[in-house]
Amino acid sequence: MPLHLMQHPDELVVARLAPGEEPSWDVGGGVFCSVTRTTHETSIICDAHLVPETVRSAGPYVPFEVAGPLDFELVGVMHEILSPVVASRISVLSMSTFDTDWALVPVDRIDEAAGAWRRAGFIVTPTSLSAWQPPTEDS
Repeated sequence: MPLHLMQHPDELVVARLAPGEEPSWDVGGGVFCSVTRTTHETSIICDAHLVPETVRSAGPYVPFEVAGPLDFELVGVMHEILSPVVASRISVLSMSTFDTDWALVPVDRIDEAAGAWRRAGFIVTPTSLSAWQPPTEDS
């Protein structure tokens, strides 16, 4: 069965803060938000409009979500997702959550990325947060 990628309309950025620094703004509210802390930096991926102009950031990116949840025993999912866009020389950021994987594509390359995935046999559909809800424990 081919992987299904759902293209969300949100525009995200990756913001960089100093190690241990907490964001001074509300990072939540969008389809995707991630705060990652290392000994060298704090990185935040969130809706572009939330990040203050004074904060160093890159983007915007559009998120593509793999319809999930995915089984932790699956092997090579991220490789399968990244291969078509890498072959098309499109930069992509990848993230994993407990339920699924995400690919963040530069906003000016989303049509090319979607085309590359479709040619590779993926199902790619636009969506919105209200159009799809994650599965519940009962489903």
